[in-house]
Amino acid sequence: MSKPYRVGLTGGIGSGKSQVSNQFLQLGIPVIDADNIVHELTTTNVSVINEIKKAFKKNVLDSTGKLDRNILRTLIFSDDVAKVKLESILHPLVYETINGKVKDITATYCILSIPLLLETGATSMVDTVLVVDCPVPLQIERVCKRDGLSSEQVKNIINAQTTRQERLLAANEVILNDQDLNDLTNQVKTLHINYLKRINCKPNL
Repeated sequence: MSKPYRVGLTGGIGSGKSQVSNQFLQLGIPVIDADNIVHELTTTNVSVINEIKKAFKKNVLDSTGKLDRNILRTLIFSDDVAKVKLESILHPLVYETINGKVKDITATYCILSIPLLLETGATSMVDTVLVVDCPVPLQIERVCKRDGLSSEQVKNIINAQTTRQERLLAANEVILNDQDLNDLTNQVKTLHINYLKRINCKPNL
């Protein structure tokens, strides 16, 4: 069985990747989400949890002894050494899991939602790069509202990621998510039709 056409969905924090993924899901397109895989690895995979605890000691634990994802996120976006250390633990497992899930997909194409697709040099595992984009001030506003972070914290996260300009240069397709949900829905539907045409399938909307 041939593997599905793989759309690599990426974008900066607060750009709206989850919204776009949900729109593709509503069109019946499978979505493999790297963030969900990371969450599963860091909450249910005992060997991974123990390895992270060993690497970071008590710095990343909450009052019950479990991994505190907020502390972990703050740490890796303020400490380059910590960031590399955590990525060396998680990224090989994340990409191994993604590849395994792709093999089980029977749909003609799928979405691989990978926030660090460009930062980790993983574009070879996708057939096209779809970037969700929005102005940086809007990113900051959304994340502050969503996660309760300060604008300075959000700026640190943005600065640790690929720049908006670099992301757009690497894109094969772009969704500009700076309007309402209706506009976003229309952009996703247009892309959906184009992807199906690209792989010689009849759109079913």
